[in-house]
Amino acid sequence: MSDAQARFRTQRRVEFRDTDAAGIVHFSAFFPIMESVEHEFLRSVGIAVMPDHDNPDSLTWPRISAACDYHGPARFEDLLDVSLFVDKVGTSSIHYRQSIECAGRKIATGQISVVCCQLVAVGRLIKMPVPDSIRCVLLKISQPDASE
Repeated sequence: MSDAQARFRTQRRVEFRDTDAAGIVHFSAFFPIMESVEHEFLRSVGIAVMPDHDNPDSLTWPRISAACDYHGPARFEDLLDVSLFVDKVGTSSIHYRQSIECAGRKIATGQISVVCCQLVAVGRLIKMPVPDSIRCVLLKISQPDASE
């Protein structure tokens, strides 16, 4: 899937706190950026980010894998263009890929995998299949339109 087919795009401004002593975005700052973009995406398609602790059917999405490859520097106050792709919806997992660019330059490529869980008493998690309603939304987003 090319960036032209990204199903969710947003921007993030590099904050001072994201940079190291050289003024370049520290490698660890990309993970909160990727997580916030994932949350923005989920909200945009009507999927709750945090479980409703009073609802026994509410879901949460703990990470099972996260990685980031770095391609070039970004600096304080740069405007980052972030594209999110739904690469795979498994039985109980979702695999996202994110492309981070600045002024047309590739800065980083990240991958996050999450597992669908039900939050039960005392903070215990039970792995669950991705509900069909969520699967349908994510699969629709991950497929290019016939007109593209």
